[in-house]
Amino acid sequence: MDNKEFAAAVVARLALLYPAAECALEYRGEPWKLMVMARLSAQCTDKRVNEVGIPLFEKYPTPEALADADLSDVEEIVRPCGLYRMKAKDIIAECRRLCDVYGGVLPCDMDPLLTFEGVGRKIANLLLGDIYKKPAIVADTHCIRISARLGLTPEGTNDPYKTEKILSGLIEPDEQSDLCHRLVLFGREYCKAVGFDCGACPLADICKKQIKKDKKKTGA
Repeated sequence: MDNKEFAAAVVARLALLYPAAECALEYRGEPWKLMVMARLSAQCTDKRVNEVGIPLFEKYPTPEALADADLSDVEEIVRPCGLYRMKAKDIIAECRRLCDVYGGVLPCDMDPLLTFEGVGRKIANLLLGDIYKKPAIVADTHCIRISARLGLTPEGTNDPYKTEKILSGLIEPDEQSDLCHRLVLFGREYCKAVGFDCGACPLADICKKQIKKDKKKTGA
């Protein structure tokens, strides 16, 4: 298989494993909440962010409300997510910009999204893919690690931008966002950072790393 055929095989296999490619962050279909939760998720689990999102959005149910929030109060609510001082400052600033500059409507292009506090390419791509259904590779830790392990990207690749660009050229545009969600699920269930079991992996027969290992064992 060439690289594109291999990528298509990975996409198809993961689609069978995880038919419902859903974002792990429970933002209830409200774009501004996804932006806020994505910022809170830095160095924090999605599960914890979902838990913190409940009291945060109960107290501040609109971007206008969060834009006008007291910083110390928001810090206390988001404290369990870690890095809470910076995250609280950023999510308030995000909401202020969203309301003051964009009238509460999240931009649908990369460049304006990158002007929001705490929003880099990873979060911008998440927003573009989930909210606007645009081609978007979310190069998070799962995506970077698993892409290199499977052989979608060169072994040892750990740069988010490089991973994004390689995958953007391999994966069909309408499959990109869903693939990234599926890689998260796959990374949690099978291809973990540590303690992974290649023998039990449902992609072992097409994984380039595993095929390479098998050839070494057999001397092929």
